[in-house]
Amino acid sequence: MYSDEPYSQLPDPVRQSAFYDSVTIKRGLAWVIDSIIVTVLVALALVLTAFLGAFVFFALWMLVSFAYRVATIANGSATWGMRMMAIEFRDWRGQRLDLGQAFLHTLGYTVSVSVAPLQLISIVCMFATERGQGLTDLMLGTVALNKRA
Repeated sequence: MYSDEPYSQLPDPVRQSAFYDSVTIKRGLAWVIDSIIVTVLVALALVLTAFLGAFVFFALWMLVSFAYRVATIANGSATWGMRMMAIEFRDWRGQRLDLGQAFLHTLGYTVSVSVAPLQLISIVCMFATERGQGLTDLMLGTVALNKRA
């Protein structure tokens, strides 16, 4: 049965808490893994541009990071780091994120990490909300869940 009530298609955080156990910590570890992957991709881009990319290093970093996150989230509802931590994003209906949702989630993430107070608020939200949602998740109605075994 389908309900329009927000989050009704997602696991209940009280009755099905296993879906949310340790997700916030796993998201932090996934972020570290993803940062390492993006660093390697940026280094590769620098080599492929004969180091001309160094002149626009910050823009190159942002572009590579943004593209990596959108592509991986759109093609599996998780970044490679999240996959290693066995977590994935779902929308408020319990569905995997599509390209548009992946783009919006990455845009929200990028704004959040670019403004330090927003990043801190987002981290606090992940620890304080029952579904472990950050600011972008709360705005889009997305959640990170442990993958089903």
